[in-house]
Amino acid sequence: MEVGSRAVGIVRNTLFPHMLNTHMIREYDDRKDKVSSVNGTDRVNIKSGLQVSIILKKDQRSRKLTEGIVKDILTKSPTHPHGIKVRLENGQVGRVKEIII
Repeated sequence: MEVGSRAVGIVRNTLFPHMLNTHMIREYDDRKDKVSSVNGTDRVNIKSGLQVSIILKKDQRSRKLTEGIVKDILTKSPTHPHGIKVRLENGQVGRVKEIII
């Protein structure tokens, strides 16, 4: 692998090694020498007052994104493969898919 290149790695299921957890596909960035996850899956990246795009429960099939400002972080764990669950200032609840900068 060249310096500064990116590769995709697949994390194997430790209980059933013959099965792949497709939701645990992570991107490896050798420039940073660490595994980085998709935006919105790590709780440390989400702060109150941040503008984000979320998927509401009712929009999961259509994948329609809703933008808003984070009021509360509802997911207690440090990561979640489908995105950290948040409540927006307008009261809508969903999982973060993008952080808007």
